[in-house]
Amino acid sequence: MKNKNKRLIYIALLVAQGVVLGLLENMIPFPFAIAPGAKLGLANLITVIALFTLPMRDSFLLVIMRLFLTTLLGGTVSTLMYSAAGALLSYFGMLTVKQLGPKRISTIGISALGGFLHNIGQLLVASWIAQSWTVMMYLPILSWIGILAGIAIGIATNYIMEHVKTIKEFKTLYN
Repeated sequence: MKNKNKRLIYIALLVAQGVVLGLLENMIPFPFAIAPGAKLGLANLITVIALFTLPMRDSFLLVIMRLFLTTLLGGTVSTLMYSAAGALLSYFGMLTVKQLGPKRISTIGISALGGFLHNIGQLLVASWIAQSWTVMMYLPILSWIGILAGIAIGIATNYIMEHVKTIKEFKTLYN
């Protein structure tokens, strides 16, 4: 019972942190006019941590709860559509590639893939809404931003997983 409560509290704290990071990120103007609407993906830090410290079912639940709570607190139906497409494609892509193991792909590589896939998911929704594939011409610019942001998130994830005691404990339990 104690371990179950500890796990639920851990998930709740990660969700809360993801929501706060997502809301804070929405308040930060992105300085590059070449890619309007591009974000750093700070809340994805929590998703990557969850991938490495929780079982799949719990990490997926975390992603869903973070999406809905962030939308309820500061979004619209369209932001939910874009966020959900990006987050789910990113999550399942990272989860799949993570199965290759740490000898073949690092946390940074997994996170960079997540940043790239997140943009693809959002552009697919934009193409569907616009009823045109020309939106995908935005992909090269967003890809570079997503990959670079993913690398930064991966580096931060590595640091946090090495230096935060609770996260190290959950990583040990899960792996």
